[in-house]
Amino acid sequence: MLEADHLTLAYGGATVLNGVDFGARVGEVTAVMGLNGVGKTSLLSALAGRHPSGGQVRLDGAALPRGAQARARAGLAYVPQGREIFPLLTVQENLETGFACLPRAERAVPETVFELFPILREMAGRRGGDLSGGQQQQLAIARALVTRPRVLLLDEPTEGIQPSIIAEIGRVIARLKAQGDMAIVLVEQRFEFAWEIADRIVVMRGGAVIHDRPRSEADRSEVLGLVSV
Repeated sequence: MLEADHLTLAYGGATVLNGVDFGARVGEVTAVMGLNGVGKTSLLSALAGRHPSGGQVRLDGAALPRGAQARARAGLAYVPQGREIFPLLTVQENLETGFACLPRAERAVPETVFELFPILREMAGRRGGDLSGGQQQQLAIARALVTRPRVLLLDEPTEGIQPSIIAEIGRVIARLKAQGDMAIVLVEQRFEFAWEIADRIVVMRGGAVIHDRPRSEADRSEVLGLVSV
């Protein structure tokens, strides 16, 4: 289980996370929802170690080191909003950038990556910048999976993506969940997409968590109201 206690984060003089407590279980999708600017992306950044933050993050009870590289080595993989692939590198080379946090003996692209995203095998020699937005999103998720993560952090994976690819990404997330070997944290603006796939619903407002419960115990109308105002 991924656990965070009293996370705080500030950019300059602006506080964006106000003592957030958060948890995500292996074998589940934890969906984080809320309006723009409430701290969702900042939460993922703090968990991934991309920005200095207060509080503590633990994985299976052990405190995680600070810093993005250290947390990637510890098993946290972050798929950022906007994808951040390398446009001048080929698809294969983009995937291989995931090797940086792996022991040398494990530096190979798992076959399961191409099973999940067959288009990437077909386009392995094409530059990342030549792919469509949906294909780039698949590449970004695949690159994260190359690191064999224990926690997968997904920030707006459906943003700007055509419906057919959104459906494909949904199937991939469901398959990863079913494997039962990683915790998945999903920040998502598409309510129906997040609601259908989530096991736990977290709603943020003003840099704090205002709702956190299993989807089975959550009221859909109540949650929709919280993320709409």
